[in-house]
Amino acid sequence: MKTHLVMTASALLLIAAGIVCAFLPKELAAMLGSDTIAGSAVIIQIVGALYFAFGMVNWTAREALIGGVYGRPVAIGNLTHFTVGGLALIKSSALSPLLLAAAGIYLLFAVLFGIIFFRHPATNAERQS
Repeated sequence: MKTHLVMTASALLLIAAGIVCAFLPKELAAMLGSDTIAGSAVIIQIVGALYFAFGMVNWTAREALIGGVYGRPVAIGNLTHFTVGGLALIKSSALSPLLLAAAGIYLLFAVLFGIIFFRHPATNAERQS
């Protein structure tokens, strides 16, 4: 499996989510209905920083051999994040169709990173063909 596309797509998704969370925390909290929680804007900004950082990890690792000795931590980190996040979104998806759509995207990435993690990584010759 060519991991470049999966890594690039996940990086762009996470970076975009990080920017939204970092710069629009109050608006996002109001949209999700949690604006009554004191400090929720700060928590959303911290989550945005995490999303942005994880997106940058994926962006810088997109050309590497993911699943190999050095890329395995990136693969397991993404697999864990998207699996747990997707399950959490499914659990709360009754609140919003937007959360249901996000759950679908998360679970798609969970499946893709599961395939990447459990398969032997392609060699450079196989990746170029």
